[in-house]
Order: sequence, then structure tokens, then C-alpha cells
Amino acid sequence: MTKIKTALITGASSGIGWATAQSLAAKGYRLILCGRRAERLNTLASQLEVPMYSLVFDVRDRQAVFEAIDSLPLEWKDINVLINNAGNAHGLDTVQTANLDDWDAMIDGNVKGLFYVTKAVLPLLQNSGDGHIINVGSIAGKQAYPKGSVYCASKSAVDFFTDGLRIDLNAEGIRVGAIHPGLVETEFSEVRFKGDTQRSKEVYKGAKALQAADVADAITYMVEAPRSVNIADIVILPTSQANAYVLNREP
Repeated sequence: MTKIKTALITGASSGIGWATAQSLAAKGYRLILCGRRAERLNTLASQLEVPMYSLVFDVRDRQAVFEAIDSLPLEWKDINVLINNAGNAHGLDTVQTANLDDWDAMIDGNVKGLFYVTKAVLPLLQNSGDGHIINVGSIAGKQAYPKGSVYCASKSAVDFFTDGLRIDLNAEGIRVGAIHPGLVETEFSEVRFKGDTQRSKEVYKGAKALQAADVADAITYMVEAPRSVNIADIVILPTSQANAYVLNREP
């Protein structure tokens, strides 16, 4: 009898995390949905017909991360897949004009938060005998772009942490990979611009951006690869995008 696998997804209350939950549910995975907005997690859970468990915490809070993972009932501690998706951009400014609170939010969420969750979940992945970690980075972690220095640095940290983690876990047979999306149309820009909806819309105008489901499909492809295959690194862009700052917009 084929074992039903369990995937833990951070940032599941919107965007790529939400779409990844839908994609993995379609493959029959049990899901541990993590996020800060309980009502959004409940809405997502109501739409999916697989066993689910929700954890509400902020990845930036180290104590909350470890307490949340430790609180999982025994039957939910057999975790096979970790999708580190939580993270955000805050502000779009030069170093000279940037808000230090924005810097802290990006480093705490995109970098330290991802580290904390990985450290907390890792013993459960080790016990499963079939562990797999997918970190959601960004094309910004491969190439810097104007006014994005700290966001780009935070995603570069994800890229190199993934490489180091793969080395550390290689002897244990735990697969580790990262996916680096380009322009994806989600709540990302609305968060970056502090709820400025009009400015957020301009980011995607004429660009034919990726949708969250496009990235989720690629993550599922990585997770579903044969046990003997580790897809270590994917950069996924919309056809209209050439790199971190070259984008062909239609009139």
C-alpha cells in the first residue's frame, strides 16, 4: 500500500503557498498549512478534500516557530516535504533612502524565518526517511535590480543556504532544492507598496506575469520527481521576462 505523504507549507494563506497547497492536494498529499491569517487558512482548508492541519504563527518569531512545530499531534509529525514559501518584499528604495524597518522585515522573514522553520522541521524530515525541502527564492537572488538591494540580498541568502543545506544533508538522503520565480502576479507588490493598489497594478501592467499556479505546478514537479532525482535549482520566468530587470511589456 502506497504511503500518503505529508507536506508542510509556510505562507499558505495566499499566493504561491495557497496554489501549492491546491496542487499538492490534487496529488493526494496530507497538508500542514502554516500562515499568520487563521481565517485565510480556514478558507483554504474548506476548499481541499485531503487531511489537513493548520498552524498559525509568524516565521519571524523564533519561539513561535519552534512552539508551533512542537505542538503538532504525533500523527502529524511524520513530515515528508517542507515548502519554505513564507516571505515578502517591503519597499522599493535606494540604500540611501530606504526605511530600516523594511530591511528588518525582509531579513527577519525571508532569511531568518526560513532558517528557523527549516531547523524546527528538520528532525521530523530526518525521521520520515523520505525528506524533501523546497525553498522558494526569487530571480532577485540571482541578479540584483535597482532599488532592491536588501530584498535581493535576502533572496541570495536563500539561494546559498539551500546549497549549503543540500551539502549538509546529502549523506542522509534528504533532497534539497530551490525555485526562483520571476514576476508573479500575487499580493506581493501590494505588500511591498504598503497597500497602494494602484502602484501595485502598475508592476504587472502589460507584462503577462506568471500566476501562482504556474509556480505551484513547478514545485509539485520537483516534489514528485523520482526518489533518485533531486531537482536542485529552477529559475522560472514568464516568457516576457529575460532576467531580473528586463521585461517586455505590451502596449
